[in-house]
Amino acid sequence: MSSTYLPPALGESAHEVFYPDVQTTVNLFAIHLRSVGTDWDYPAHEHPQYELNYVTEGEQHMMVNGTLYVQKAGELLLIPPGSIHSSHSRNGEGFTYFCMHFDIDDQLFLSLLARIKQVLFSADSPVTRQIEPVLHKLMSSADNQAASTMSQRMQLQSAVFELFGHLWEAVSHEAAQSFTEGYEKIELAHLIRTRLQGLMSQQFKQGHELDSHYGIDDIAAELGISSSHCNRVFKQVFGQSPRVVLSQMVLHEAKLLLGNPNLSVQNIAVMLGYKDIAHFSRQFKRWSGMSPSRYRQEQPALE
Repeated sequence: MSSTYLPPALGESAHEVFYPDVQTTVNLFAIHLRSVGTDWDYPAHEHPQYELNYVTEGEQHMMVNGTLYVQKAGELLLIPPGSIHSSHSRNGEGFTYFCMHFDIDDQLFLSLLARIKQVLFSADSPVTRQIEPVLHKLMSSADNQAASTMSQRMQLQSAVFELFGHLWEAVSHEAAQSFTEGYEKIELAHLIRTRLQGLMSQQFKQGHELDSHYGIDDIAAELGISSSHCNRVFKQVFGQSPRVVLSQMVLHEAKLLLGNPNLSVQNIAVMLGYKDIAHFSRQFKRWSGMSPSRYRQEQPALE
């Protein structure tokens, strides 16, 4: 287990900007580049992931939930989870396509994708133009026989996150006029969460007593909303109050610090802003079901 980031001493920084923590999980399935013949006929099926399908040569006929889409070279299909779809070649010609299935646990990103009712994007659409260079990067990585398996996996993940970034920009721009209050609420909740992450870092850095001030009033004031609205929106989106989520952040930091054998439990308690080790131990046991010492003992030893 790796050690967490240890912030500099107070007074050392003249300027400081907190970036949002990245805890997004992406799962990629059945990524492939395939050329098919004139008799290609893939039966109707469905899957719980999004499918991104891009034709490089020829013409694909894709039936999605009873609607036929004629997909030509340079055009993109974005098929939502659970959609029944089938693929066929037509006009006596085969075609070549790149396909990627994915799911992602970022609720803000998923909420955006869910509002996109368009399935087929033409070659000159902003969405296709935005992500096309990354698609070609993904396709060309398959030809790199010199790269190790681990290198290929890291490059693949890097390109996929780049693709998601471009997809977000393009799709959010196209859908800007149709966003509802629900989307704005999700975006506000994620903004509050980012501020909580900054608050957690400040408390960690300055040794604030975590139970004495949660900073929700300050966050609400900075965002120009009431504290009650801040708490209500956050709980509607995440299903938990800001206070509970902040506690989870503290528990995460505590577990990382306990993985560092050079730090005593007493040191960790002080670093996390607790008055004494007994208070920290009680809180950690309430959160995790075991004492800090017991948790440390049950972690695998570092080689």
